[in-house]
Amino acid sequence: MLKNDDTSPRIAMVAGEPSGDLLGSRLIEGLRKRYPQARFFGIGGPKMQAAGFQSWFDQERLAVRGLVEVVKHLPELFSMRSNLIRQIVAEKPHLYIGVDAPDFNLGIEKRLRGHGIKTAHVVSPTVWAWRRGRIKTIRAAVSHMLVLLPFEEAIYREAGVPVTFIGHPLADEIPETIDRVAMADYLRLKTDAPIITLLPGSRQSEVEQMAEPLIETAKLIHRKLPKAVFLAPFVTRQTRDRFEEKLYRLGANDLPFKLLFGHAHDALSASDIAIATSGTVTLEAALLRCPMIVAYRVAPLSYAIAKRVIRVKYIG
Repeated sequence: MLKNDDTSPRIAMVAGEPSGDLLGSRLIEGLRKRYPQARFFGIGGPKMQAAGFQSWFDQERLAVRGLVEVVKHLPELFSMRSNLIRQIVAEKPHLYIGVDAPDFNLGIEKRLRGHGIKTAHVVSPTVWAWRRGRIKTIRAAVSHMLVLLPFEEAIYREAGVPVTFIGHPLADEIPETIDRVAMADYLRLKTDAPIITLLPGSRQSEVEQMAEPLIETAKLIHRKLPKAVFLAPFVTRQTRDRFEEKLYRLGANDLPFKLLFGHAHDALSASDIAIATSGTVTLEAALLRCPMIVAYRVAPLSYAIAKRVIRVKYIG
């Protein structure tokens, strides 16, 4: 989408969560190899910023999930999107790349395309699971679709949307063989007792929803398996702090928890089983061959609405 003579391209990007931050950082690294002088700006997390990205807004402000839960954040999200569009148009980028976050990004992409700016979107919305009609919106908003799963390519080709299958970066990061004993030793854990990883989510809002049921589950497991050890990796200091607050409030400080900053791959590699909040981490667990229970929790109204429109049997 970029011309060969664009030696110093300006590329705007928006990634709305830690999994998008990982994808965005990989895109930046790949593009820099071809365009060393490229500038990247918009909204991104710490991995993108470490790759030289200039983030205009805090990525965490986009980290809202659930149908009903989003409603109370709409005024802030609309205001942020309007300001973001104005800033991007003023910068006149050669390309805009929306990384996941389709409800936020597709509207931006459509507006920018109307200003003559080329747009790409990475990570297909789950049109094969629900809201298939979104393909019309995508066709109007996106110059080129970049999908992570091979079967998605045919869906967009049939809909007349230019598309390329690029694969998932996690497939490059995770080794083909996993030595659980060695990884347990690296984390200073004994292998004669069950090792269980709890993954309450990468967003503060997810930890707020999921920490309590996961901690209560750990209590029940501990009664049956008193030697079990629980690992809980976190992406940010804020999510870890929220989980620690929940441990204190639920009287679970005496449980054998080992809280980790990062190291999710290490924890999953060492574990006998994981209890994971639905999201990219379930793909990580699968690639690391860690058996898992997938969990999610939303407001009752969000669940009632989703149950009527989702066309697949499983949430993960």
